[in-house]
Amino acid sequence: MTRRELLALLGGGAYAAPGRSAPVAIVRARGYEQGLEAAVAGLFDQLGGLGRLVKGKTVTIKLNLTGSPASRFEGRPLGSTHYVHPRLVGAVVHAMGRAGARRVRLVESCWATGGPMEEFLLDCGWPVRALATAAPQVEFENTNARGKGRRYVRLKTPPGAWIYPAYDLNEAYEQTDVFVSLAKLKNHATCGVTLSLKNSFGITPASIYGDDAGLEEPNENPTTGRAAVFHFGKRGPSRSAPQEFDPQSSRDPGYRVPRIVAELVAARPVDLAVIDGIETVTGGEGPWIDGLRFVQPHLLIGGLNPVATDAVAMAVMGYDPQAVRGTPPFHRADNTLKLAEALGVGSADLRQIEVRGLSIEQARFPFPA
Repeated sequence: MTRRELLALLGGGAYAAPGRSAPVAIVRARGYEQGLEAAVAGLFDQLGGLGRLVKGKTVTIKLNLTGSPASRFEGRPLGSTHYVHPRLVGAVVHAMGRAGARRVRLVESCWATGGPMEEFLLDCGWPVRALATAAPQVEFENTNARGKGRRYVRLKTPPGAWIYPAYDLNEAYEQTDVFVSLAKLKNHATCGVTLSLKNSFGITPASIYGDDAGLEEPNENPTTGRAAVFHFGKRGPSRSAPQEFDPQSSRDPGYRVPRIVAELVAARPVDLAVIDGIETVTGGEGPWIDGLRFVQPHLLIGGLNPVATDAVAMAVMGYDPQAVRGTPPFHRADNTLKLAEALGVGSADLRQIEVRGLSIEQARFPFPA
């Protein structure tokens, strides 16, 4: 174990995990049609209301739109399987507007393109015009490249980070008052689960961290994912961005990806986590994974701390949020929640988390072991 890893596991002084985590709420949502807005309002009411969090502020919502819009599972709508559902996005945006948000910005590093996010959403079959009018001022930003911004911003990781000292990101992630992770309740082939923490993996621009990123400067027209740079460490990001602490460290994706996720959430904190568990898939993150199954847990989970929110979501899925590598669901990877906890992001200890609304037992919907 390196000194850096030891510091991270000990919590790193000022970055030590808090003794009591923010509350997490669970509510029942029967579908994406009738009653959805009431369910969303109920979720936020359980957390103390949105007004104190968003009134007069810029709110940036990171969506989970994993993979190509052309990749469908069983011919179902993308939002019913591995994307967050557009109706849920609209309901959340509307709630933000009603609570007094000055501006709501929808962001995602859209798969294999640096083009406008609106075009990507149209390819997904999303009602872009309806989303644009769901609150008084709604904006869209594809953060897979510099996009509409003038520059990239550099967000530093805390003491104890393992892979990178900082990440260069689209400036939308800095120019915000409230950052929301709107994720899906799913498994992940590498990380075991992909919830509000793993959703932050997608804040990174492929222009810098993609397989076809420029060697010296960003490629503003990326067409690939980030496997070579992030998953396997076969190449570094563009040299315009900070490079790895140790290019000789493990190249195992099960080591690298959870640590990169933990670092990203520590560098760009999540102020509100919302997990779409109304309809989803089990067994993996998208249709390219064998063994997927469509399920309907009929749940929304939300919290003011992403580690606590993911811990409750994992318990609802039938998993132990304290599980170690080699046990379900972390068959091939280290526990992302515990790594984020080590960087001071929050607590994964269910004993330290107040659950409101439905109890974990009432909401439990077992996913594959």
